[in-house]
Amino acid sequence: MSSEPNGDTGNVRAEPDFAQALKDIARGERAAAAMENHLDSLERKIEELLAKADEDEKNLKPQPKASDKPSANDDGKSAA
Repeated sequence: MSSEPNGDTGNVRAEPDFAQALKDIARGERAAAAMENHLDSLERKIEELLAKADEDEKNLKPQPKASDKPSANDDGKSAA
């Protein structure tokens, strides 16, 4: 007869493998959480840069000159 009561010796190695798998999963979850936090930070920085670029673009557009706008008492006809 074998040393195991049921003759199954495969389970002896399975428990340490299972424990190692759980440790690996936990480490992977921590790494994934860290990457998500880093990506969130990058996304915030990109949004800030885009908002600043939009603001700068608005400030760079040429402002209409006062002489280009018709005045309130100007009906669009030239004086003769």
